[in-house]
Amino acid sequence: MRNVAIGLLGTMLDKGDGPERWSRWRPSVSLCQHEDLLISRFELIVEPNSHDLAERVAADIQSVSPETEVRIHQIEFRDPWDFQNVYGVLHGFARDYPFDTEREQYLVHVTTGTHVAQICSFLLTESRHIPGRLIQTAPPKRRVPGQPNRYAIIDLDLSKYDRIAERFASEKREASEFLKAGIQTRNPAFNQMIDEIEHVAIHSDAPILLTGPTGAGKSSLARRIFELRKLRRNVEGRFVEVNCATVRGDAAMSTLFGHKRGSFTGATQDRRGLIREAHKGVLFLDEVGELGSDEQAMLLRAIEEKRFLPLGSDKEVSSEFQLICGTNRDLGDAVRLGDFRNDLLARINLWTFELPGLAKRPEDIEPNVQYELDQVASATGRMFRFNKEAMRSFLRFALSADSKWLGNFRDLNGAIARMSTMAPSGRITQPIVDREIERLGHSWNALGEQEQDSSALKLEAILGTRIDDIDEFDRVQLAHVVYVCNESPSLSAAGRRLFAASRGKRKVQNDADRLRKYLARFQLDWRSLKTEEN
Repeated sequence: MRNVAIGLLGTMLDKGDGPERWSRWRPSVSLCQHEDLLISRFELIVEPNSHDLAERVAADIQSVSPETEVRIHQIEFRDPWDFQNVYGVLHGFARDYPFDTEREQYLVHVTTGTHVAQICSFLLTESRHIPGRLIQTAPPKRRVPGQPNRYAIIDLDLSKYDRIAERFASEKREASEFLKAGIQTRNPAFNQMIDEIEHVAIHSDAPILLTGPTGAGKSSLARRIFELRKLRRNVEGRFVEVNCATVRGDAAMSTLFGHKRGSFTGATQDRRGLIREAHKGVLFLDEVGELGSDEQAMLLRAIEEKRFLPLGSDKEVSSEFQLICGTNRDLGDAVRLGDFRNDLLARINLWTFELPGLAKRPEDIEPNVQYELDQVASATGRMFRFNKEAMRSFLRFALSADSKWLGNFRDLNGAIARMSTMAPSGRITQPIVDREIERLGHSWNALGEQEQDSSALKLEAILGTRIDDIDEFDRVQLAHVVYVCNESPSLSAAGRRLFAASRGKRKVQNDADRLRKYLARFQLDWRSLKTEEN
């Protein structure tokens, strides 16, 4: 393998004229003076106004190393201190260069050139645009005759450096544990998702969309993402959170984008708006699917252009922020129903992560119980623990088919808080657990009955007089279907729940189509159910 050096001419370090130049250390020439490193070819990159110096350096290299061929490549930087310009020029050189990695190995000389050029050379090598290694030269430690110049080859393949690789792996593990609030979760899919979120949170400021049922932990995770980015100095500003389901009309526009005094009744003074409050920070829009059409249009512009008009103002303002959105709705269905802008969805779902509900992470219930106990201890200053029998009983219930966990982690949080309150000695006993199991079961059943009754009434409202033509047996079944559709984020999700038992026995599993055909029997469709709900 022939060694090929690639480097920029050092207009200061490489200069020299007359015999005295041989008494100076010149990096490009010294690179070719090592007996244990034969440079077969030197690709010398120079700017037009340094051509004469390049010719002189090339001649000196030939005199000290006749085996080295020097090729001069002329490039021109518009501004040698403009990072984008320098990177673009060097990237163009790398793109057009005919690398032959089967016969040659490349050494990128990073001792010469401006600091900007050295950084760009490093980045192009690290990204493999230049398939080589870095080499750095230095003058002798002592300027005495015969003292050799020094060089060091830097291999950027970190996998070869166990300690460095372990350090990065350790930092990655720590960041993932930080996002999980230190909970030793055991669900493989959830842990993999957290690892991906950790990487995205550190390496990208693009919007993140967190989906999943109410109580799955979207708000908590969004705040942890912000705190991780803050630790890594990726953001400077605040974490600003707003639940979009709680604001409507002018209140939504004012809350998000601000307003000028007098822009509407009650606007007695200017308001900055939460998007401006999130400047250089993170804006978390929970339940983003509840935004109105006007707010969606304004938000899209704020994301794309970082500029928007406060309500009642004719002067634009700007805000640089990272956006995290949360929703328990299927925004794809919302787009098809005309409730959500397709172009806005395209902007916010570059990174989409679905947080599973508690029932889908049964192996994580036990570590989350311990986490909730620690949270209670932190808030009250007192330690609470289950005795062995009580813990076994609660976990058996929590993992059973009877445990619906409709509120997900909010239900678990409430359960631990209540049991701790009922344990004045700090020991949660079997009677306390039995009472809590009864309370949770009653709560879930009551909620289910309430929803069923509501669905029956809604069915009457939807069908009107047509309900008289439907048998009472079919009404009960149809009311349950309406109930499931109302609490499901999408047609597909509702179909999966309704046909969970029979779907495995069918060759073609198209639950959404089965549900669509069932509703059509009663002249109903998914859109009509959702429209009636709103």
